[in-house]
Amino acid sequence: MSELLPSTPFTRAVGIDVPLICGPMYPCSNPELVAAVSEAGGIGIVQPISLTYVYGYDFRAGLKQIRSLTDKPFGFNALIEQSSKAYHNKMVQWVDVALEEGVRFFITSLGNPKWVADRVHAAGGIVYHDVTEKKWAQKGLDGGVDGLIAVNSRAGGHTGQRTARQLFDELAPLGVPLVSAGGVGTAREFVEQLAIGYAGVQLGTRFIATPECKTSHAYKQAIVDATEADIALTERLTGVPVSVIANDYVKRLGTKAGPFARWMLQGRKTKHWMRMYYALKGLHSMKKSSQREQGAEYWQAGKSVAGIHEVKPAGAIVREFAEAWRD
Repeated sequence: MSELLPSTPFTRAVGIDVPLICGPMYPCSNPELVAAVSEAGGIGIVQPISLTYVYGYDFRAGLKQIRSLTDKPFGFNALIEQSSKAYHNKMVQWVDVALEEGVRFFITSLGNPKWVADRVHAAGGIVYHDVTEKKWAQKGLDGGVDGLIAVNSRAGGHTGQRTARQLFDELAPLGVPLVSAGGVGTAREFVEQLAIGYAGVQLGTRFIATPECKTSHAYKQAIVDATEADIALTERLTGVPVSVIANDYVKRLGTKAGPFARWMLQGRKTKHWMRMYYALKGLHSMKKSSQREQGAEYWQAGKSVAGIHEVKPAGAIVREFAEAWRD
């Protein structure tokens, strides 16, 4: 495929054919999905909490499982917020193991990426940092990252405030490759983002509605059935606004954090405990719901649902997008 496609600074740096990332998703990033996207010419990203706590892999064994399914590059997401010393130590261990297992592309989120960049660069790897505005982008660059994942207002999960165009215009003067994240569910939208000047595009929601993704059928069908108007922001998942499908569960619980949670989230130290509580509660809800498939959970999704009308193999999506880009 590579000889038929143009290249971008992102594809050249990472060693892939298609400038497309399957973004890290909790709880939806399983080895089969990560491998399928990489095998088709894009790059899948390991979400370590999904790999270990949701899907039950020993971390190194999970990476080896992905490698058994593809010999193409795949990446790793380091969530580096300083929530606790134990969590930081675990993340350091995961990063080191990923490097030992040959991973060379890393996406950092929610903190200072310097320690990750130092380790990855020493091994000859590449680091991109999740940002929603120039302030965080500059901090990421000060930490030594090589590029930026520009999370816009149409993204699923933790979302930004700016459109893809606004974010590109704000970040392009920084002079590093930019990847657009948010709102892309169709090949046409993929090509449009590259035409703006982005070096790559990150998709999440589109890859949930695939056979390779091991989440519930109810979740996938909800994405297929949803319209853009069905996407809501809730504070009750992590304490900060997260884009989800406004199913009956979300409507019943409401979208605002309670007074105690708000107070906890305002403290520099207590906010980490509150976010940990939300994460553990979400994991319990997800496991309970996945056994029953009754929708008693938060289904993270972005506004790209507007263009997703069927469950389709991950490889077919990558190839469809690549064809549209080539043409």
